[in-house]
Amino acid sequence: MKKYEPEGKLFESKDNLFYISSADGLREAMRKDEIIEARVKICDSERNMIVDLPCGKGIIAKNDGAIGIEDGTTKPIALITKVNKPVAFKVKQVDIDEDGKVTATLSRKEAQIECMLEYVNKLSPGDVIPARVTHMDTFGAFVDIGCGIPSLIPIAAISVSRISHPSDRFTVNQDIFVIVQEFKEDGKINLSHKELLGTWDENADQFCNDETVCGVVRSIENYGVFIELTPNLAGLADHNPLIPAEVGQRATVHIKAIIPEKMKIKLNIVSMSDNDCKNEPLHYFISSGNIEHWRYSSDECDKIIESYFPSI
Repeated sequence: MKKYEPEGKLFESKDNLFYISSADGLREAMRKDEIIEARVKICDSERNMIVDLPCGKGIIAKNDGAIGIEDGTTKPIALITKVNKPVAFKVKQVDIDEDGKVTATLSRKEAQIECMLEYVNKLSPGDVIPARVTHMDTFGAFVDIGCGIPSLIPIAAISVSRISHPSDRFTVNQDIFVIVQEFKEDGKINLSHKELLGTWDENADQFCNDETVCGVVRSIENYGVFIELTPNLAGLADHNPLIPAEVGQRATVHIKAIIPEKMKIKLNIVSMSDNDCKNEPLHYFISSGNIEHWRYSSDECDKIIESYFPSI
């Protein structure tokens, strides 16, 4: 069964390197109708992508660059941003001139159409799938769910612990897991992420009363400082005038109390670090399958925080 993955996942594979290494390899990929990858070297003034092949060059014409370019629903900037990055494509034609120079005509759009028909359109709400972060904006993170097909994780769906920007949680080209949230009328898919990072109980079980641990300052309020212990768990510390805090700083905190019935963790600030706060690797409690219902709330708490993924 053919597997459809975010762009860049195939690039260094043995099969892919074979296909792009020679004219014969490109012709075999064309004969087998394979989706393969190579790096874009140039996006010219006409927005055609010139692909760097070990055996020559490939050309992806503007209208073959992505679904939606021809009708204007995808902007040409989506092609410009692919320079120096691997893209997926199908081989349409392979030519060799009298000097032995190989020029291949390629189509990224055809690879995306196949991915949509054979993979994306068969997904259901609640499906957990792999994705790769491509770029970020204040409102969310854009990810590639297969062959360069973009989808959005709204910032509120990235984690339970609130962040000011998706870059507080992700980095570009990071491989993550996402959950299909809904299919929009325009055919695009909205995704979620926070459900895969564990419930309150699952995260709180990683800590004990009277421990001293590291965290990240996520917000500062009049009544205290919210410090993230994991992406789906934050505690509240009182202001300490002797240890001022700033959003984004790494904090050393002492856990005073873990209170499941209120879903609260009380902290004391021990020290603050001025070092850059780099994102920690994400720990996924769920990385496959389908979820119909997810409850974040502690079993001991009356407050209900949950998500539903109704079948279409």
